[in-house]
Amino acid sequence: MKICVYGGSFNPPHIGHISAAGSALRQLGPDKMLVIPDRAAPHKDMAENSPEPERRFELARLSFGDLPDVEVSDVELRREGRSYTADTLRELLELYPGARFYLLVGTDMLCTFEQWRDFEWILQRAVLAAVARDAGEKEKINAASHTLSEKYGARVEVIDSPAVPAASTDLRAALREGRGREMMHPAAYAYVIQHRLYGARPQREWLREQAYAMLKPQRIPHVRGVEAEAERLARRWGTDTEKAAAAGILHDITKKLDLNQQLILCEKYGIITDKLERTNEKLLHAKTGAAVARVRFGVCDEVYEAIKWHTTGKPDMSMQEKVLYMADYIEPTRDFDGVERLRTLAYEDIDAAMETGLRMSLEDVAGRGQQPHENSVAALEWYAARNHME
Repeated sequence: MKICVYGGSFNPPHIGHISAAGSALRQLGPDKMLVIPDRAAPHKDMAENSPEPERRFELARLSFGDLPDVEVSDVELRREGRSYTADTLRELLELYPGARFYLLVGTDMLCTFEQWRDFEWILQRAVLAAVARDAGEKEKINAASHTLSEKYGARVEVIDSPAVPAASTDLRAALREGRGREMMHPAAYAYVIQHRLYGARPQREWLREQAYAMLKPQRIPHVRGVEAEAERLARRWGTDTEKAAAAGILHDITKKLDLNQQLILCEKYGIITDKLERTNEKLLHAKTGAAVARVRFGVCDEVYEAIKWHTTGKPDMSMQEKVLYMADYIEPTRDFDGVERLRTLAYEDIDAAMETGLRMSLEDVAGRGQQPHENSVAALEWYAARNHME
């Protein structure tokens, strides 16, 4: 049995890792490849704000899951302390007696192999499979292979792999800046955003794609308008434009669900509802949308609260909450009597716009013979009193 072992921090795994694994599978043709995330790398400390080993294990599982004959193993996660390849190989020799092992390593690891713990013992029991991504790396690998072969009888196979511009250090920085999607497996990227690992911010276009897939097609122009309007209002009133845009993109993600589906979400996420909300999916979608945005996209409290209150409003709203409420009301596709006046007011005096918008909304509800929500009534009273005092 031929087994290829691919160990590393995978912090996070990127397309370069996946490409190297795929090249090794094709060239070596092993019966199995074991991808083994380490608990703690022996040669360096983990970068600041790195996720716990179990998270990196899940990222590896998602990243390598499309490759045939690959198993992501937790053998090193079950051990305490730093993860040494020699200890792992000892365990694997017991698990797979008689197997031939190939250790997949990068150029830098091969060139420093003599610094590994029990490296001579490893060389007696495994073939090194060194990944070369370009001609320059191949020269280094050949030189290191010659040295290890001459001194220790090492066996080294060179794996030709396409040059992929990806490094975990660069990827972590990109994720913090709202980039990096193209450097990761889609499922792993979604996991990073869901749990906001590495301080990641979602790439705007990716967030749109995810949200739009949850909408009826005819609602997408409205959501585009809310995103743009929320960003403009946030800039005008000095609050975070990225958070405002995210709230705009996600505010209607459960809008297309019927009442029963909304109630199922309420039960699933422990959402407390009142009697009026339990009979009105339009009211419920704000609360369920906020919950889904938090669980699926890892939004912060500010975005969560903005989505939660964007339909009814409430007294004393934060600036992010007011921005989304007004953006939803005045975005460019809206067309009703008084909308132009409200658009102007939203950029001149947002609290006055809140009072006007809430009053118009309650008048519309009354005109339809519907019961107003108590939060909207309380919000109007609060803003009317505040604006009168000023």
